[in-house]
Amino acid sequence: MKRIKNIYKEICDVNNLIEAAHKARRGKRNRPEVVRFFENFEAEIMTLYFELISRTYQPSAYRTFTIYDTKPRLISAAPFRDRVVHHALCNIIEPVYEKSFIFDSYASRKGKGTHAAIKRFQEFMSGADYVLKCDIRKYFPSIDHQVLKALLRRKIGCEGTLWLLDTILDNSNEQVDTTDWFPGDDLLSPLSRRRGLPIGNQTSQFLGNVYLDALDHFVKEELQVKRYIRYVDDFVLLADDKATLWEWKAQIDRFLALRLRLRVHTHKHFIQPVTLGTAFLGQRIFPTHRRTLPASGYRFATNLRRMARDYAVGALPLSTVQQRISAWLGHAQQADSFGLRTALLFPVKFVRAPLRQAAAPGTTTTRTTSAAPTETGTPPTTGTTTTVSVCLPQHSSKAMQKTVARQARAKPGVVHPQRSPALGIAQGKYKKAPRRLVA
Repeated sequence: MKRIKNIYKEICDVNNLIEAAHKARRGKRNRPEVVRFFENFEAEIMTLYFELISRTYQPSAYRTFTIYDTKPRLISAAPFRDRVVHHALCNIIEPVYEKSFIFDSYASRKGKGTHAAIKRFQEFMSGADYVLKCDIRKYFPSIDHQVLKALLRRKIGCEGTLWLLDTILDNSNEQVDTTDWFPGDDLLSPLSRRRGLPIGNQTSQFLGNVYLDALDHFVKEELQVKRYIRYVDDFVLLADDKATLWEWKAQIDRFLALRLRLRVHTHKHFIQPVTLGTAFLGQRIFPTHRRTLPASGYRFATNLRRMARDYAVGALPLSTVQQRISAWLGHAQQADSFGLRTALLFPVKFVRAPLRQAAAPGTTTTRTTSAAPTETGTPPTTGTTTTVSVCLPQHSSKAMQKTVARQARAKPGVVHPQRSPALGIAQGKYKKAPRRLVA
């Protein structure tokens, strides 16, 4: 294999660092550490440049927290200046590895993603009878640093780039314990090996792909599997008989243990007919159609109620509500989920608590809250004014028009998800209609 050399100067290049800083800022521009970095932008960039060139750069401590999304996950957030370095590194080495990744690896790659993987999986289903689905147990906490460094050195021959990769790996924080013994280990072997990549790093997503690229090539080249798809640590293989799939499963288990020090989750692998539907990447996929998983609907319903409460007290702007709902709709609409979307969205109302008078369709209502009366008994003319301007959408159903109008009259200040132009267009129910909310 040809090794790539002399790319460290490209990583340290000031223009690359500037591009990396703007990438790292996306969606986070109002956070205090990001604002501080860009207030002194030139000095911060030049400091990083000189630290990288002189190889004195050292990552700072991670901020860790736990999220509970179906199961507890330890998330590690790197300081902003470290995230800039992560993006600068990935800007240069990702294109190097992109050429060697197989076509059917869909995580963290341009032009790929969950929807492309689901579509490809459904195409494979039409030509096979059975599917084997596997999940690697505690994948990111189980990645062995010694094995990963050896894999990186097979492709990269640039000393500076390897130093930076080693620095990021060696300064990663401790992950959940995944102590396990593999063939050839003695009693103390697992205790002497460093394991785990922090979930949340740009480099972790990329290095996770590099780590399992060896499995991808083993499956495609050694086992000669034609129908194989991987997304991070979830992968599926399809064939016409169960015996072939069980044989492939045994060889994959052996390869993962001997080469990558990983194991397939004992309770999350199965073989079944494709006609039963397979839960994969948030949907249950059949050869002819797709369904949204119930867990996704339950989570969205919980989030929807939470957003309604936050919106009522003014803690959440309407634009953010629209963005979050539209994001879920973008995923749910990839499946046959019209009934689910209707059941979840239609009953929910977003009401601003201070509003007391309903805004009639196409009209503007102004409410003035006056201060205490003066000594003469006449209230002052100044006060707090809240203006709501609503234009009802052109619903396709007369019954729906009547329902929306009736609820608007009964509940002052109501804003339905169906009235949102973004959501209405996403659902295909009406043309875009202007609406303005000024508080």
